[in-house]
Amino acid sequence: MKISTLALSIGMAAMGAGLANAAEPTADAILKTYADIGLAGYEDALSTAKALDAATDALIANPSEETLAAAREAWKASRPSYQQTEAFRFGNPVVDEWEGKVNAWPLDEGLIDYVDASYGTESDENGLYTANIIANSKITIDGTEVDAAEITPAFLQDTLQEAGGIEANVATGYHAIEFLLWGQDLHGTEAGAGERPFTDYSTEANAKRRGQYLDAATDLLVTDLEEMVANWQDGGAARAALSGQGLATILTGMGSLSFGELAGERMKLGLLLHDPEEEHDCFSDNTYISHLNDAIGIQNVYLGKYTRVDGSVVEGPSISELIASKDAAVDTELKALLADTVAKMELMKTRGDTVEKYDQMIAEGNTEGNAVVQAAIDGLIAQTRGIERAVALLELGDTVTIEQSDSLTNPDAVFQ
Repeated sequence: MKISTLALSIGMAAMGAGLANAAEPTADAILKTYADIGLAGYEDALSTAKALDAATDALIANPSEETLAAAREAWKASRPSYQQTEAFRFGNPVVDEWEGKVNAWPLDEGLIDYVDASYGTESDENGLYTANIIANSKITIDGTEVDAAEITPAFLQDTLQEAGGIEANVATGYHAIEFLLWGQDLHGTEAGAGERPFTDYSTEANAKRRGQYLDAATDLLVTDLEEMVANWQDGGAARAALSGQGLATILTGMGSLSFGELAGERMKLGLLLHDPEEEHDCFSDNTYISHLNDAIGIQNVYLGKYTRVDGSVVEGPSISELIASKDAAVDTELKALLADTVAKMELMKTRGDTVEKYDQMIAEGNTEGNAVVQAAIDGLIAQTRGIERAVALLELGDTVTIEQSDSLTNPDAVFQ
């Protein structure tokens, strides 16, 4: 039997419409994928933190060049999976209220340990600027003498973290551990990271207390990540809260990390000031890798797909599919923008691995290095505009608020 061209066309169109409808995922399905990726990401962060804890235990038990190097590598290995979870921070109050315990920065490292004379001895903003808890078994906080004889996870979390109400008093999390492994980076915008010797854990006068601090901080990191894994399991607080927040939380997280946090506070601010103190992983010179994984994390959330540390993949219905079902051009554009940002971050990583580290890239007068960083910032800004178009398409403008940064919207204020 002969089928007319018109009939065939109508049939194909109907089939296409049916497929399009079938491809439109429900909000509940999208949020389940989102939560499953969150759970997997925090589980990976937990497993790599446990490996870091084991490596630091080995360093404390047997300090040597080898055990210090292994602990540093374990710290670096713990960062990518955690950084890829940061797209879950903004828009999720359960995560945002917890995040400061594990990834707060920058920190006044003189609170924790000895510092170079160039650091100075006091700060108008922080009375604990050089408290050096490792060298002192008693300190004074807000006029009250505090017994610091035992450095325990509870002491770090309940007494020292943000002591005196000062955010720069960061006593816990990845960056406190980073400082304990590398020490200060005293190279400015020249080559070189922190150079803490392994003897700080063996023959230095405060070696025992330094080991106690490192042990407490890594144990606490594991405990804090266990808490967040539980929050994303079935019945957990973060997963349960999604039903009341809806799809807005996904786009809020993507947009806020892209624009105000990463493009602004973590990248453009340091570039404007040409200040290595404004780099995220400032002791280890690992910053460019952390920035790349933040960008990958944003892309993961949009595509509904996450590749785990063991190589397995968690994926499901995504907000990308929902956008495509409503306006394929918007989805195509946003996927391209996200991929472009990751590509620019990859170029920055290649430069970091082969030419110079991030603190050198942002140095004053480094035209080529500045341009590589600015290109990544431009990519983040462009993808934010794409995220805003997705917000408008889904009519979520009243429920999505994207974090801002003076370094992007009012740079003159940075210098005031």
